[in-house]
Amino acid sequence: MTQLWGVRPRWRTDVLGDFFCPGCGGDRNFRRQHGRRWLRLCGTPVLPLGPVLCTVQCTNCLGRYGLESLHQLTSGRLTGLLRDAQYAIALALLAAGGTGSAAARAEAGELVRGAGVEGGGEAQLLAALAALLGLDAGEPLDLSTEGDRLLVELHAALEPLAPHLAQQGRERLLLQGARIALADGRYLPQERAALTAVGCCLRLPEDLVDRLLEAATRTAH
Repeated sequence: MTQLWGVRPRWRTDVLGDFFCPGCGGDRNFRRQHGRRWLRLCGTPVLPLGPVLCTVQCTNCLGRYGLESLHQLTSGRLTGLLRDAQYAIALALLAAGGTGSAAARAEAGELVRGAGVEGGGEAQLLAALAALLGLDAGEPLDLSTEGDRLLVELHAALEPLAPHLAQQGRERLLLQGARIALADGRYLPQERAALTAVGCCLRLPEDLVDRLLEAATRTAH
């Protein structure tokens, strides 16, 4: 038997977009909507009662979620940020240690190719580094000059990602940089400084960064 009276909201769509749906567990389209509660007679709205909070509705499962759900990165956005972070770390460690080490260049290339950077070979890395810092092949980074630009790149690439990674993921990024630095021997002072900056951008405590970097020197890669 159809209910004679009832109260239900009437929704209007403000914005369309993509988000990570908590109900579906994946990237979906959404409608951000505002609405007003209406008294209904036989399903027909007859009297407005008051506004309701804005919500986000998934167009797939039709579930409704709070606006805070839009703060969760989509899988595609998270993948892009992670790729950019690994690329920035590879460039930073190559710059700090000098580009003359074939072992370090090979390790950096493996990192960026694994991150999904197309054509992440040595030539591309060296060209990107030259464009960023104006370094010649084999020339180590002077942290008192070019270092400022390097830190800007690291902050821009790592800080937006850090809140969305578990600590284990942030530690893994730091250790990927350590592998590049250790590919041709012990840490140089410039490499250690660059790795400390990486840890800071990833919101890792300084004492933890020190322990991880020291442990990396005792690990066979």
